[in-house]
Amino acid sequence: MSSQFAVPYTDFPAQNAGVRDELRGAFDEVLDSGHYIQGPNVAAFEREFAEFCEAHYATGVANGTCSLHLVLRSMGVGPGDEVITAPNSFFASAAAISLVGARIVFADVNEDANIDPDAIEAAITDRTKAIMPVHLTGRPVDMVRIQTIADAHGLGILEDAAQAVGSSFRGQKVGSWGTAASFSLHPLKSLHAFGDAGILTARDERIIQDVALRKNHGLVDRGTCAEWAFNCRLDEVQAALLRVQLRNVGAKIIERRRLAHRYHELLRDYVVVPEEREGEVHTYQTYLIQAGDRDALQAHLRANGVEAIVHYATPLHLQPAAADLGYGPGSFPVTERLSDSILSLPLFPGMTVEQQDRVVTEIASFYDARDGAGS
Repeated sequence: MSSQFAVPYTDFPAQNAGVRDELRGAFDEVLDSGHYIQGPNVAAFEREFAEFCEAHYATGVANGTCSLHLVLRSMGVGPGDEVITAPNSFFASAAAISLVGARIVFADVNEDANIDPDAIEAAITDRTKAIMPVHLTGRPVDMVRIQTIADAHGLGILEDAAQAVGSSFRGQKVGSWGTAASFSLHPLKSLHAFGDAGILTARDERIIQDVALRKNHGLVDRGTCAEWAFNCRLDEVQAALLRVQLRNVGAKIIERRRLAHRYHELLRDYVVVPEEREGEVHTYQTYLIQAGDRDALQAHLRANGVEAIVHYATPLHLQPAAADLGYGPGSFPVTERLSDSILSLPLFPGMTVEQQDRVVTEIASFYDARDGAGS
């Protein structure tokens, strides 16, 4: 991302080096076809992605935010309803709830930074319509607990799987648990387009058909509009490129996991590392540590050529956009405490051992110097 760093947060050319010829071939095929909107590559990618996620159906959209928004509408969520989600996600999670006219209800997270099922249960009211768990950083949420809660209260589940392509919990893929699931295919994601793109999966074909209508201006055919709707289509050229990416994403996830497990071994004496529990398959779209004196560590890393990033410094409930929800400092203690200690380290397919060793060396030198100064 940033060329001034010896170890950038990610390196797009390195990630795509092995598939350049495939990508160029896919682009040329679309270019020569003259079919650029709602074409055969979109339909094929939808089928292939549903199969990858072990889901019933899928439909492509313009981006992950459109996916969340359109699915909530298709689930019947609207004014007067409440949707429970985590306060430590990207803005789109909460925005999608607000954009359908529903009230955002936050529930605190556990130490793993994923939403706490007990906190979800405590937040349910007679207005709750759905639960939106966020599989943050590619680490799967405890979907067994959440499914049990949803079933007991008659609630829908929309998995915000924006960061979790390929993740699974107890042998079941993310994207196949809830009523529906939303995926972002932004360039920073494990499965990524070359610009904005998104896709959603669902158990019920009605949701897919509803979204397909609403993502395409509400058109039944070229001359008939069933309802005023949106232009949120997945582009044909992006779908063609994503089909190449999907064929290779399994190998890239294996590489991400190999790098992550190496970080675990080398860093656990210095920071809290995101080691997996039984039943989890974490895909490490983001390698998120919890670090003492986080801001000083980040400054040290960046000064020494390592691009470390904070996701996300200010929780959603403390954002200006959330002022009318009535939350404030102290509303979600775990989320707020984690926001002061979390740090995302460089991790990407194509990362070299030398680059990873430099990250580890700089973290070790920071804490060794600090401990030495205090002795």
